[in-house]
Amino acid sequence: MFPDPQKSARYLAIALLGLCLTLAISAACYGQRPPPSSSPLPPIEGKDQDNKEDGNRDFGSPEAEMRAKLVIKAEKKDYEENLARAREVSDLATQVLQSYQSAKGVNSNDSKKLERLEKLTKRIRNEAGGSDSDAEAKDLPNRVDEAFKCMADFADGLKKLVEKTPRHVVSAAVIDQANKLIGLVQYVRTLNR
Repeated sequence: MFPDPQKSARYLAIALLGLCLTLAISAACYGQRPPPSSSPLPPIEGKDQDNKEDGNRDFGSPEAEMRAKLVIKAEKKDYEENLARAREVSDLATQVLQSYQSAKGVNSNDSKKLERLEKLTKRIRNEAGGSDSDAEAKDLPNRVDEAFKCMADFADGLKKLVEKTPRHVVSAAVIDQANKLIGLVQYVRTLNR
């Protein structure tokens, strides 16, 4: 009725051997785990640490990097186009002023230039973050020749402001100058109808 002592010893030996193997395997597995990321000790400075960090940097996927580069390239292109518009606005205003001073009037070619000047100025204002509302001109000159001169000065000032403004900035000064120029161009166009 009592169990055989040899069988009991054999079962006990097998159970102990299994327990030892389980402990050995779990210790080996635990040793292969990476160290915890938040270590209470500061990192060790040295060449080995720097090289290890350089090799493990993750900059993101190549697709995300390419998308970011394309976005930056598109923003830069838009900014360059806005600069070109500001230069054209200044050139058109100067041409219309010179034409008015030589002929003391506005011809159909100058009217088209004034229309283009207004359209480009509105586009500059919108690119700068302004609204597409009608601009109201204040303190308008009484004489037509003064209005043309002021228009050329405002256009030159707008060009300088656009050139100074970084591409990621919403500039109230650019919007205000563009609104003044739009109001003045509309005033000059109505004077010469």
